[in-house]
Amino acid sequence: MGAVFFEPSTRTRFSFEASMLRLGGNVITTENAGVFSSAQKGESLPDSIRTLCCYLDVIVLRHFDDGSAAIAAAASTVPVINAGDGPGEHPTQALLDLFTILEECGDPAKQHVVFVGDLKHGRTVHSLARLLAMYGTCMSFVSPDGLRLPERLLQELIAAGCTVHEYGTLQEVASTADVIYMTRVQKERFEDLGGIALDGSSYALTPELVAAMKIDTVVMHPLPRNSEIPTWFDEDPRAAYFRQAQNGLYVRMALLEELLNPFPDE
Repeated sequence: MGAVFFEPSTRTRFSFEASMLRLGGNVITTENAGVFSSAQKGESLPDSIRTLCCYLDVIVLRHFDDGSAAIAAAASTVPVINAGDGPGEHPTQALLDLFTILEECGDPAKQHVVFVGDLKHGRTVHSLARLLAMYGTCMSFVSPDGLRLPERLLQELIAAGCTVHEYGTLQEVASTADVIYMTRVQKERFEDLGGIALDGSSYALTPELVAAMKIDTVVMHPLPRNSEIPTWFDEDPRAAYFRQAQNGLYVRMALLEELLNPFPDE
């Protein structure tokens, strides 16, 4: 497995590498492919992928451009796994998030999932919302001005038959949430910050919000976090974000197994 990361990563890169090693495979990795590859010399992404196919059985790609995974897949002769393409998608995160919801809460169709934070640039939100739409999950979206869910995606969810609501504050919906999916402000994707609090403090969990939550509400976060979830909440049994990160190992092991050793057709 080649882990080709043009953007920083902790959980995604390490969990993919650990997954491949636990399955008995080998890993070739670069954590800064934009510098430590021929991209530094001007090589195009398709040419890099065509070359890597000569040495690898599967490629895990993280890139800063929206749509880069599709470009790589079109050039590749081996499976390409999208490990995040700019502000676009993060499908394997969505799979582990869905698995976490199933483990923590049960049937996604019966849950009210509230997404909070930078919904404009949050690729984890985009991918999970699309996946939950397949179950008809009720979804609410809470964000500061300027960070709302892209209108195209919002209309896509509505067209899929989902019940969708938008709010300006978490206070308006905390008491009815089964899952609260917090995200950080993606400051690396901004050209104009426009006065938005970069640490997530404008929508952070507070003792008052926690008191308003249901006793079995699950709080998730794709991590890394800033100030949107204070560390004092980590000991609360409703804090599922580190269990969520652990699930990434199991889901990515299953994905690699399916791609490299698929079950025969029955």
